[in-house]
Amino acid sequence: MKRTLVTGAAGFIGFHLSGALLAAGHKVIGLDNMSNYYDVKLKQSRLSRLQNNEHFEFLQADIEDRSFIRGLVQNGKFDTVVNLAAQAGVRYSLTHPEAYIQSNLTGFFNILDACKEHAVHHLVYASSSSVYGANTKLPFSEQDKTETPVSLYAATKKANELMAHSYSSMFGLKTTGFRFFTVYGPYGRPDMALFTFTKNILEDKPIQIYNHGDMQRDFTYVDDVVSGIMALMEKSAALSAAGTPYRVYNIGNSSPVQLMDFVKAIENELGKKAVIELMPLQAGDVKSTYADVSQMEHDTGFAPKTPLAKGIHEFVSWYREYYQK
Repeated sequence: MKRTLVTGAAGFIGFHLSGALLAAGHKVIGLDNMSNYYDVKLKQSRLSRLQNNEHFEFLQADIEDRSFIRGLVQNGKFDTVVNLAAQAGVRYSLTHPEAYIQSNLTGFFNILDACKEHAVHHLVYASSSSVYGANTKLPFSEQDKTETPVSLYAATKKANELMAHSYSSMFGLKTTGFRFFTVYGPYGRPDMALFTFTKNILEDKPIQIYNHGDMQRDFTYVDDVVSGIMALMEKSAALSAAGTPYRVYNIGNSSPVQLMDFVKAIENELGKKAVIELMPLQAGDVKSTYADVSQMEHDTGFAPKTPLAKGIHEFVSWYREYYQK
């Protein structure tokens, strides 16, 4: 039985990935610090579902705890480490920058160094489409330059890619990073647009639409994201152009949606109109995201397959049941 460490296992993507790995026959050790960045009860609910499986083991700890992480990886004999633990959110980085340095830089270094020290076969980690920053060429390709981040969150994710490359180059550690594009679905994060829009519309509260609605996002359903991660976890070592066992991939739907069309799709699913407040573009936000997933498709056969309407239906169905709305 393969042994996989998933950090951030009580988080949105970590929860879904852990469930899929368990279904595929892995032994999963899930790590999470259960931070109060958003409702801890939601994290506990995700976790309780995973703990119904005898092959899941949960540990509560911070990836910033260097000695704990080294001991865990040393004794864990993991085939793969999947690092999804991070301080998320572009807007939160404007007011709490120190959280991003501690988790996304120090924490990621601890994971990276422990994997090198104890010969982990493959380190898989979360990057973000935010690394494309001020780029204006669409769709975003992995070959595009990413030296213009417009938020500290994005800067830390770009730093993760650079740190991983250095360890792959110097020590031969196989690393694969994923640039996620606006992931959504059941058990999603409360700070994400689909969650807040659904909640506010049902509660007759206004929703805030930034840049006066002139935005587009490449919304990607969580099951498609998980399929992509698992496809590359199983893949033999992929080499960069320089011959280093390091790759970074876009995981997106490759079909951007105008923000106002997204709102209409939610309204259609809820059978209720939104009260809209038009707002200027916020600091740290980008106007458009759009993933070129041709590299992922070439290397794994991956192709996103969940239409937006179906994904929104699945989320709303979960939301209504979970919150009894």
